[in-house]
Amino acid sequence: MNPDALRGHMDALLLSVLEREPLHGYAIIEALQERSGGALSVPTGTVYPALRRLERIGYLSSEWATVGGRRRRTYRLTESGRKQLEGERSAWREFTGVIGRVLRAEASGPA
Repeated sequence: MNPDALRGHMDALLLSVLEREPLHGYAIIEALQERSGGALSVPTGTVYPALRRLERIGYLSSEWATVGGRRRRTYRLTESGRKQLEGERSAWREFTGVIGRVLRAEASGPA
């Protein structure tokens, strides 16, 4: 998938992945890839700065945990993050609806 297509949608993707359960950074990257059927391969250099930014603005919280014998920072969606995710989903539905109407290949009469 073209990385430019993700621009502006990374926050919603990360919040969505964390909606189910807290995850550490690498598990978030794996979840994005799995949930996208392999279409999304997001580099760590994109994910980690976004996670830190989302934490700074209060959409995520984090704590250190031991996972598989290694210390990792685990991220969790906050209540504020849940509200933001709902807003992101609503905006996405509106966006895709508008774009879908424009891209439909329907006969619309004389040009």
